[in-house]
Amino acid sequence: MNVRKRTDIKSSIIFILCGFLLNSNLSQLVACPFCPGPSTTLSEQLAQADVAILGQWSNSVTGTFQKSGQTNFVITEVLHQPLKSNLKVGKQITLSRHYAGKPDELFLLTGTRGISLHWNEPIAVTSASIHYLKQAPAQKAETTTRLRYFLNYLEHPDQIIANDAFAEFANSPFETVTPLAEELPREKLRSWLENENTPVPRLGLYGLLLGLCGRESDIQFMEAKIQIPAQEFRIGIGGLMSGYLLLTGSVGLDKIDQTKFRDKTAAFSETFAGLQALSFMWSFGEEKIEKRRLNQSMRLLLERPELADLVIANLARWEDWDVMDRLADLYAAKDYDVRSIKKAIIRYFLVASLVPPTQAGGNDIETSRKAKQFLKLLRLTDPQTVQSAERFFHPPR
Repeated sequence: MNVRKRTDIKSSIIFILCGFLLNSNLSQLVACPFCPGPSTTLSEQLAQADVAILGQWSNSVTGTFQKSGQTNFVITEVLHQPLKSNLKVGKQITLSRHYAGKPDELFLLTGTRGISLHWNEPIAVTSASIHYLKQAPAQKAETTTRLRYFLNYLEHPDQIIANDAFAEFANSPFETVTPLAEELPREKLRSWLENENTPVPRLGLYGLLLGLCGRESDIQFMEAKIQIPAQEFRIGIGGLMSGYLLLTGSVGLDKIDQTKFRDKTAAFSETFAGLQALSFMWSFGEEKIEKRRLNQSMRLLLERPELADLVIANLARWEDWDVMDRLADLYAAKDYDVRSIKKAIIRYFLVASLVPPTQAGGNDIETSRKAKQFLKLLRLTDPQTVQSAERFFHPPR
């Protein structure tokens, strides 16, 4: 398979991988960059609404081209409303859309005020989930305090509750999760990772949490999960790798180097997951693995052309100027003759050319000089690619 075809496959897989951007600032990401995209939790929806009621589905009418459908709900409880509103228990609410339901099925209805009251999409709820929601800490409470409450509801039998508790963790900054390390349910996390019935999107978070609270006896279990030969994309494996590295440090990274980075037969998706784990550890795991050690692993991935543009973006963000000569050689290499790789190399040199001479003495002067010299050559030999790379160039922060 040639490099261009591999690159097309890579692009498709990256799209599937939840839009994770390796050249972004991970400190701004949520607790679990290996989870699905952020979703609005029940607490957030309740806090953002001007009106919130519980209503039982009564009946509905399917719409036509000439007339919109409608659905009727009977109010069973008013959670909150503006002072001058007259919503009362027993009153019927009609939404000008068709929503399927069953008689007496319970829904949470929220609305926002404008010129008129706008009702949002009804959310099917249960009595248990409403009790859970009412007992939840207020949105203004400290995030770690709120997560301590939701921790008790991960994998709750009521899927509305389980999904919402998971979303609370997935949406929270990682630094608000780490104080809970000693309170995390280590044995439950391990059992959830083993259970084939655990929803796949939750595995990345659970792998990350097990790394925070795991013991030496969990290392072999995590290694076995990571080393399973896999050609198809495994959702959450990047989170498990990150948790494993939080638990094992450089010793664990040596094994990932050997099995996921140096092994050319490793599936692209597995190596990409390792790349995610490196980026995560760069932002959050400096106490476990020195950054210069992470650089060594990242450089190994330059041998994978299908990953090269992402790797080079990270090397620029990490200010690894020791690979400058290597990247200059790759620009003309046959296996790297792909526009996205060439643009990544150019942007790497653009960042290097901006290194101020006061940061580390003479070495930085040489870094900037070499980068400017190579860019000058490329402006003569490949001006169109240089112009394209510069068009949306923003130095990493």
